[in-house]
Amino acid sequence: MLEGMIRESIGSSSAKKLRRDGYLTANIYANGVENVQAAFKRGDFIKAVRRKEGLTFPVKVGDKEFNVVIQEYQLHPVNGDVLHVDLRVAVPGQVTNYLVPVETTGLAKGIKNKGVLMLQKKRLKVRGAIENIPNKFVLDVTDLDRDDAILVRDMEAPENCRLMDRADVAVVGVIKAK
Repeated sequence: MLEGMIRESIGSSSAKKLRRDGYLTANIYANGVENVQAAFKRGDFIKAVRRKEGLTFPVKVGDKEFNVVIQEYQLHPVNGDVLHVDLRVAVPGQVTNYLVPVETTGLAKGIKNKGVLMLQKKRLKVRGAIENIPNKFVLDVTDLDRDDAILVRDMEAPENCRLMDRADVAVVGVIKAK
């Protein structure tokens, strides 16, 4: 379990001091849950995110434990370090939007015809309760030829969930190599 500390002061100068000491600032929030301003060791946070098996992962801040989902993060513009992260508490039964990763399997036949596989949407917005949200979408791309694509409308939403992206948006496709 990832452990963090509660931030006493919420100004930008204290955030800079925390970042200089190797910490990552975070907001933990949800409807019906009191907002928590927290800080995590940057290395521990990255290890916990890479180690997680599903969409959610547990964190402990002070004496409170939360099951959270990464909602948004901010990167440093030059070196790419994670500076700040927004964590949404996954409240069971509460319907809200989640960003679910997309993964592809297979070798598209369009690649053999001088095409390139392009993953346009790395994450799809899905609305539903956390217990109904899938950990990831796995798309089989073996039948995609050059200039073919899988659109949001071609995908099947999980039961009691709704895909929130526009129906005509391409998720993955094969384009002509230049």
